[in-house]
Amino acid sequence: MTDVLSQYSVLSLYSSMAVYAIAFILFTIDLARGAGDDVVVKASKLPRIAMALTVLAFLLQLAATLMRGFAASRVPWANMYEFAMTGTLIIVGVFLAVNIKWDLRFIGTFVTGFALLFLGLASTRYYVEVVPLPPALQSYWLVIHVFVASLGTGFFALGFALSLSQLLQHKRETTNAAALVAVSSSASTSAGSPVVKGTAVAAKPVRRSRLEFLKRLPDSIQLENYAYRLIIIGFIFWTFTLIAGAVWAEKAWGRYWGWDTKEVWTFIIWTIYAGYIHARSTRGWRGTRSAWLAMVGFAAVMFNFTIVNIFFKGLHAYSGL
Repeated sequence: MTDVLSQYSVLSLYSSMAVYAIAFILFTIDLARGAGDDVVVKASKLPRIAMALTVLAFLLQLAATLMRGFAASRVPWANMYEFAMTGTLIIVGVFLAVNIKWDLRFIGTFVTGFALLFLGLASTRYYVEVVPLPPALQSYWLVIHVFVASLGTGFFALGFALSLSQLLQHKRETTNAAALVAVSSSASTSAGSPVVKGTAVAAKPVRRSRLEFLKRLPDSIQLENYAYRLIIIGFIFWTFTLIAGAVWAEKAWGRYWGWDTKEVWTFIIWTIYAGYIHARSTRGWRGTRSAWLAMVGFAAVMFNFTIVNIFFKGLHAYSGL
């Protein structure tokens, strides 16, 4: 029965990847069509179709994750393969949930692309057969600690996508503003110059940014506000993750903190995001600086998940590879 469930889990996961790929293409086409003014009416249906496919892919991935858990008779996040499967599931779930309140479909390209990339990596590089839990993981803290950490990562991922969009939107706004100033200055100069008989002063076309596909997105300030709110929620979950990890460590190894590589990087991530929140709220770090700091934080999360889990040895070495 275990082998059958495991096989069905893999099949369901591959099916979800196929649907994610289609959703990714549709999200990308919809994002790209913002660069032109002549938009086919049918194109407006693309975001809704892409979101529907994302929901379908999420359900298929949820089925794959549940079957993996039933096959193992435990929660499905005890090794790198399962971490990737459950983690991306939660990221997509957070994206779908947040879209109930805000229309953030424009980062669907990032979310589905990220899920597709990591699921592909997990299924080809990280896959391992179902095995029993190591003694240190046989605790209810495995359910709480890892799940909350994954929730925090989900909000950080959306914060990263919004911060990246903010940087690109800011560049577009700056370029367009500079172009308008240049044209206005040129027009003023032309107006003060004598007009030669038989000639006309031609208005120079406004040179637009190459990022005009972002014109249908919110402005950079609104994107920053979205990112800030989501990162605060992620930070709350990550704070609980840090505390829960210390409590679990005391129960498993008899100490709250031991400077293990995983512990150190979890604290580094917490420090980066704490600095982001503090700097933005008290030091006036707005605009591009806060966006870069948010992106550095998520880069640290990814480093912790990939490089630290695979290449660093320690008490938290549960990659299963």
